[in-house]
Amino acid sequence: MLAAKSNCYRVAAVSSLLCFFARLAEAVAPQPVPIRLHPDNPHYFLWRGKPTVLVTSGEHYGAVMNLDFDYILYLDELKACGLNLTRTFSGTYREVAGSFHITGNTLAPAPGRYLCPWPRSSTPGATDGGSTFDLANWDGAYFKRLKDFIAQAGRRGIVVELVLFCTVYDEQLWNASPMNARNNTGGIGTMGRHEVYDAKDQQLLAVQQAVTRKIVTELKDFDNVYFEVCNEPYERPGLTAEWNDRIVAAIMESEAALPAKHLIAQGVGHRAAKVARLNGSVSILNFHAATAEAVRLNYDLGKVIADDETGGADRSDRKHRTEGWDFILAGGGVYDHLDFSFTPEHPDGTAVPLPPGTPGGGSPELRRQLRILKEFIEGFDFVRMRPDPTAISGVRITPSVAGNSKTAPQPTVRVLSQPGTAYAVYINGGRRAELSIKLPAGAYQAEWVNTKTGAIEKSETLRHAGGSRTVASPAYAEDIALRVQRQ
Repeated sequence: MLAAKSNCYRVAAVSSLLCFFARLAEAVAPQPVPIRLHPDNPHYFLWRGKPTVLVTSGEHYGAVMNLDFDYILYLDELKACGLNLTRTFSGTYREVAGSFHITGNTLAPAPGRYLCPWPRSSTPGATDGGSTFDLANWDGAYFKRLKDFIAQAGRRGIVVELVLFCTVYDEQLWNASPMNARNNTGGIGTMGRHEVYDAKDQQLLAVQQAVTRKIVTELKDFDNVYFEVCNEPYERPGLTAEWNDRIVAAIMESEAALPAKHLIAQGVGHRAAKVARLNGSVSILNFHAATAEAVRLNYDLGKVIADDETGGADRSDRKHRTEGWDFILAGGGVYDHLDFSFTPEHPDGTAVPLPPGTPGGGSPELRRQLRILKEFIEGFDFVRMRPDPTAISGVRITPSVAGNSKTAPQPTVRVLSQPGTAYAVYINGGRRAELSIKLPAGAYQAEWVNTKTGAIEKSETLRHAGGSRTVASPAYAEDIALRVQRQ
């Protein structure tokens, strides 16, 4: 009996010791470093030890807040397509059925299926038919779902851009907002929709700062997330620089004592504009429907420049494929296509053909094409490269049939280069091209890449004595890419 007891004591002691060392190892283990600007070239990211460009074709931002959306199937599809970003709204903003004529809008949950940071109270009366929201407390189910979504994304190599707030576009959306006084128990939010983000109402501002701090604190251990302050702040009047800076400060204060800091993004414009005022803590400049001009105008700021959302009436794969290639080969660091083939009924992105009136495109085929863009840029040491239009000393492009029209867009050529080492070239338009590239003396491999299939359409070795060297493309339809690397 005594021997048995002695053995039990030994087993218990060893078990306790093992548990102690396990907890100690966990305590001293290095925390994963969140995605950050690359120290050698802040126009790109460094994530999990690798230079990173973010390219995706993602759902309409309701993956967490819409309980009917199966985000596992969604994230599996992004991973299968080799894409590495998703943009997700925090739930402080919601849409309703019919918003923007979107069928299967993930930002417009069905009745009873909306989840946000604040819990429902026991008091009825919210405009959606449910109980009002308690802005002084937190919904544990929401934060459990949010953290699982980000964890699942991280396991699949996907970064999450979490958007904290969103412009209130119309009265219908303001009437549905938890921040509207009629929808919360505290009667907070008695202003009009254009005053929601002006920092004048101290009660509402305190709620907005508190939810920012709560979200940032809950996500402190994730390496695959960054925060955008507000979606499309320029779309409606009322949002002030003071409010924006107060939210940025709430993020910074929440992480002040933490070893790891997360990046902050800010919506700065539509298509292209020179950014005149920027909070110094912001690292990512988000443009919607961005053009290459947005990169040129702001490259000297030393930030990641993002085409953060596509859109518009043109729903063709060609439009969104060429927009992505044009932007990334101009020096952009993020291309985020808004893909309406993801719906609650089709979380795997198979809602094709898209319903009439949908304000954008999306398809499995487009996602496959965007994978080719991502793999093309990843085939270079791109942090050593810069936009370099002077690398091309001459261009001759045979127009397509449509290009003969005076109203057709003129072909464009984008170049990223590491002079003397590597050149990434993208031609949008025409059907055959001749380029004169300025190359130092040496041997180079030139490959013309089909942007729709990834196939190498033509390959040649260039043995060059120095100066301009002319290379001719094969025949192509719509666009083509060229890879030139020193052997």
